[in-house]
Amino acid sequence: MKYWLMKCEPSVYSIDDLERDGATQWEGVRNYQARNIMRDDMRVGDPVLFYHSNADPSGVAGVGRICREGYPDHFAWNRKSRYFDERSTPEKPVWMMVDVEFVEKFPRIVALAELKQDAALKDMMVVQKGSRLSVQPVTGAQFKHVLRMV
Repeated sequence: MKYWLMKCEPSVYSIDDLERDGATQWEGVRNYQARNIMRDDMRVGDPVLFYHSNADPSGVAGVGRICREGYPDHFAWNRKSRYFDERSTPEKPVWMMVDVEFVEKFPRIVALAELKQDAALKDMMVVQKGSRLSVQPVTGAQFKHVLRMV
């Protein structure tokens, strides 16, 4: 099992939305490194820290779990979608997505500022300056440490 952190702006899709929906498609990722993670590394059952980005405060809002492994992002084929990419076709998909299911909403946001101040998380990708990847690995120890911070 691997552990992940997935970022989303709460104005677009929040932990409350995931709780309401039960599960969602994680579509629209347009970064090759994140695409490769979803395509090659994420497996059903992998835990996810659900991170609210560009929020006040930004931080971890809860936990999800991968419930469907990587498959082609069909939104890339829809000309009406904001995620349309003319280079991607059903025969040769460029972009991938996974499905994420709700596990838990935290009673409070574990803010980025708290994550940055915790020495146990100094190597966590999300606390690194310039880290903007929306899908990123975390270690099991980092994942469990964030859960203890709630």
